Amino acid sequence: MSSNGIEPIPLASARGRWVLAVTVLGSAIALLETTVINVSLPAIGRDLDADLAGLQWVVSGYLVTLASLILLGGALGDRFGRRRIFELGVIWFTAASLACALSPTVEILIAARLLQGVGGALLTPGSLAIIEATFRQEDRARAIGAWSALGGIAAAVGPLLGGWLVDAVSWRAIFLLNLPIGIVVIWASRRHVPETRDEEQRGRLDVLGSILVTGGLAGLTFALIRASERGAASPEVVAAAVVAVLALALFVVVERRSANPMLPLEIFRSRQFTGANLVTFAVYAALGGVSFLL
Repeated sequence: MSSNGIEPIPLASARGRWVLAVTVLGSAIALLETTVINVSLPAIGRDLDADLAGLQWVVSGYLVTLASLILLGGALGDRFGRRRIFELGVIWFTAASLACALSPTVEILIAARLLQGVGGALLTPGSLAIIEATFRQEDRARAIGAWSALGGIAAAVGPLLGGWLVDAVSWRAIFLLNLPIGIVVIWASRRHVPETRDEEQRGRLDVLGSILVTGGLAGLTFALIRASERGAASPEVVAAAVVAVLALALFVVVERRSANPMLPLEIFRSRQFTGANLVTFAVYAALGGVSFLL
């Protein structure tokens, strides 16, 4: 019996393969949206009469909410149930994808993309956390490797798939594609994925820590995005970077003193935790580079 109160599942078992498929598909739809959108921008611009600034926010809006809320999404899963928050993220993401597909103006599309990022922030950390909490210790490294490789392949296919859908159907089809995938993920998750949570997270939610880390990550993401557009020395980039540094520094102070920290800092001593996050960082960094080159 694991510390989560469930019997660890062998990766080679039928249920283990279902769990891996659910986590891969769930994270894949969030990854796809970071790569598939670029090839559809010309069609979106023509159809919605969008200027360059609007199209930039169609891309950036998703990344801002995804990056700023992803740590909070992981903390909510640990506290309230990893499968529950993962499924909430998939449902949220799927509904936001439908809103994107039905958007009559670029302003509504940007708002829907912001909401899509919220769903991605709930489901992405949950997919990896489910693997960590569900599989046997000797299977976790292979499961994480498979999750990274298969998710990376799915994201790399994004520009090719997106280009075909835009040419054959419409740019709206790249968002509608998420609907059947989301439905399948929810169905399979309810049938095959066990619920787990961190039994030590029983106190009040670290509200101050949540606000600080969300604001810090939002500021950092905004600064990085705008620096490539306006230059690193522009006032808005400098202001966002200063806010990010101050908020994240205060977050570390708050977490050290909190009785129920959102992110216990001693967790970074775990090789397994650090290794899994380094793998995730490498996957996203590589995909970002591939997306840029494509």
